[in-house]
Amino acid sequence: MQQTGLNIIAIAIFTMTLSCLLGPILNISPFIPAATTFGILGLVTVDTLSLNNRGVTLLLDLFASAEQRQRVIHHEAGHFLTAYFLGIPITGYTLTAWEALKQGHYGRGGVIFDTQELTEKPFQLKQRRLTLDRLCTVWMAGIAAEKLVYDTAEGGQEDVQQLRMALGLAGLSPQAYGQKERWAQLQATNLLKRYQQAYEALVTAMQERKSVTECCLIIQENC
Repeated sequence: MQQTGLNIIAIAIFTMTLSCLLGPILNISPFIPAATTFGILGLVTVDTLSLNNRGVTLLLDLFASAEQRQRVIHHEAGHFLTAYFLGIPITGYTLTAWEALKQGHYGRGGVIFDTQELTEKPFQLKQRRLTLDRLCTVWMAGIAAEKLVYDTAEGGQEDVQQLRMALGLAGLSPQAYGQKERWAQLQATNLLKRYQQAYEALVTAMQERKSVTECCLIIQENC
């Protein structure tokens, strides 16, 4: 069960306990908090097991603050820019959970890549390593972008998981994951700093929901 679902369950249990303690004082029937809590627990369980937390993600996204939405845009623009300069084909992007759901994806947003050509070619070992390095840099670029703009990163857990999964499939030991993450984040940070003007223009373009082609042209114009 994902952490968000567990947090909601913990809040529901705490609320029920508090209601039971305060119920006699406030003349609240114990059935009301109990029924509400069990209803929430049931919905969260179904959402987690059957819907991959889509419902919880949509709910959280609905009440997201303006800063959180800006973080998502800056995060995804980091992925977009690094993918563009590292030659990873981009087919689309989403910036809200609803946009992602309509396109058949999970999460509160994301940049969609076409990696089929990269993974199906019979690359030599050196080429495979270079391709993995490029992908790792792109995966860590969202965290790098958030840290550049906000000094901290709130998103990126799924990016790190994806990177570690790829490193595992490539035969690297778990002890090497941290070093590779730091290296990839540093590469992404340097790229974002080098093309800061293009990055800022891209953020504006993505806010306006420009197409992928238009975003690429805006990057070119601001290099």
